[in-house]
Amino acid sequence: MSEDGQRAVSVIGFIGSVFSPWYRWSGRRDPANHCCINVATYGPGGRFTMTDRGRSALRQTASRLEVGPSMMRWDGKALVIDIDEVSGPPIISRVRGQIRVTPSAITGVELPLTPDGAHVWRPFAPTSTIEVELNSPGWQWQGHGYFDANFGTRALEDDFTYWTWGRYPTGSGSTCFYDATRLDGSELAAGIQFDADGSARTIPLPPKTKMRRSLWAVARETRADPGYQPRQVKNMLDAPFYSRSAVMTQLDGAETVGVHEALDLRRFRSPLLKPMLAVRVPRRPNWAFPD
Repeated sequence: MSEDGQRAVSVIGFIGSVFSPWYRWSGRRDPANHCCINVATYGPGGRFTMTDRGRSALRQTASRLEVGPSMMRWDGKALVIDIDEVSGPPIISRVRGQIRVTPSAITGVELPLTPDGAHVWRPFAPTSTIEVELNSPGWQWQGHGYFDANFGTRALEDDFTYWTWGRYPTGSGSTCFYDATRLDGSELAAGIQFDADGSARTIPLPPKTKMRRSLWAVARETRADPGYQPRQVKNMLDAPFYSRSAVMTQLDGAETVGVHEALDLRRFRSPLLKPMLAVRVPRRPNWAFPD
């Protein structure tokens, strides 16, 4: 998110693109054949790219992930993201440039989201600085960000009905909340305070507080001090099953604006949703690297 709060960017690298209808229709048998670097920019001239590519477009090493013409690479100090994608409707254009995410420190935290460890959240760097240089006027800025990952061996909708996640900057680092309702009715409720040096500790959980539903009427809630009403200050991504937004809440008496996500897996499970997603997620199975 930019320092003035007017612009934001999200980049997700997928091997086994969990939100791709093409991956679902394939039976999820070959994750490497459904890979993607999803780029979304929020603010004036915001664009969205999510191209499902085949295994010929995938290259990876211990420090680099390449998917088609875009890549993520760790240079020893920062995550460097080189982007060369084409955005989908309503603004169809080429999205090119570079993003650098520089952590204040790398954490050692891994949080299993299910008791058997089939889903794991790995917050590599919840407190980071970000530098954005994209090929569009106004898309050269600096701000604060984070770098994390999720790993799983089953489809999300096979284990969860709903979850929310939030990452909020604090004076000493960042606080993250992960709340989920599993398909069997059990719940996950986690709150972790990350200091700038990478140290982490669980914290007593403030109460869940409901927020206004998204434009697609996705239910939303986050954690806040008792009596405080969190609110959306910037809409980012709004889908029938998913909401991403900048949210203001209050923690330990201090207001903070962070990124919040809500995911309704009951809706995502509907087969009627997949053709809608195919419009936003084109399939390009035969992309190949130049010799």
